[in-house]
Amino acid sequence: MEPRDLSAHSVYRAGRGIEEVARDLGLDPDDLVKLSSNENVLGPSPAATAVIREYADKVHIYPKSSHTDLIERLADDWNLTPEQVWLANGGDGVLDCLCRAMLRPDERILAPKPGFAYYAMSSRYHHGGASEYDLDKDDDFEQTAANVLDAYDGERIVVVTSPHNPSGSEMPLDEVETLAEETDDQTLVLVDEAYGEFSESPSAVSLVRERDDVAVLRTFSKAYGLAGMRLGYGLVPEDWADAYARVHTPFDTGELTCRAGLAALDDEEHLEQTRAMVTDAREYLYENLDARTWKSAGNFVLADVGDGEAVTDAAQREGIIVRDCSSFGLPECIRITCGTQSQMERAVAVINEVMDG
Repeated sequence: MEPRDLSAHSVYRAGRGIEEVARDLGLDPDDLVKLSSNENVLGPSPAATAVIREYADKVHIYPKSSHTDLIERLADDWNLTPEQVWLANGGDGVLDCLCRAMLRPDERILAPKPGFAYYAMSSRYHHGGASEYDLDKDDDFEQTAANVLDAYDGERIVVVTSPHNPSGSEMPLDEVETLAEETDDQTLVLVDEAYGEFSESPSAVSLVRERDDVAVLRTFSKAYGLAGMRLGYGLVPEDWADAYARVHTPFDTGELTCRAGLAALDDEEHLEQTRAMVTDAREYLYENLDARTWKSAGNFVLADVGDGEAVTDAAQREGIIVRDCSSFGLPECIRITCGTQSQMERAVAVINEVMDG
């Protein structure tokens, strides 16, 4: 017995973890700084941590009420109906739900290159295909409707990542609206706002309220520091919102996860501290790194260091873990997650030194 042919399916390569690097290099994990996965280096909301402990003895219960409470809270925050909020096991779970709901066999999605590998992976898992549109490094990864439309060929889902990973560029809201206007009636424009809390630009959720062909993806993994809890959500048009009940995995967001999400939403102090740290860190990297960088609206900065793999390997040996961007098709670049002032100072000193060496 064999699984179906998976030869067309790629493997998702996540940023390396502290324990993994420490083991490989024989280093003390406490001496390493991980800046490779765009996690919140301040950790989770203290309020979320407290509620996880409080409800730890309740995990024998299916998360029915907490799931409903979180959906209703998010609907209220975004001025939508509860049916328009699709909770899932991380942002990738939201992608899976949307692919189940939207894609017929052999229909395709259109996603940015460079970009998050899971867009195409999810489509293929659901018997669809994937096409790409290019974001040009020489144009500072500028995102316009025209650029996407040049590659568009009737795909069922068009993905816009704003802020974009790994560059940090954004697609202005009027460009998103133009894209939705110019694509077919049966094409969904999905705006991935996983890093939206770090941006000063308005969310595309305003278009979700007005249209039936725009959806938004959000996550608690970045700004809220809950990457390990796996909590994401989609905001979808009211006309087809009831599809969620037919496509999502039963109880795929756990009791502690939903409780933690609710608590994190109330912890405005933690969110503001995180945003302030990211703003300061981005400026420090722009001003002090001896490499070309791009203005970013995310909690990371892309830098052209000449040889991303060599710099990443050398920096790891000095205790700094950054993301080699070869998997994004940018072998000359690294991506640096924003951290505390002391972490940025150490990271910049190490990266500048290994580039000179």
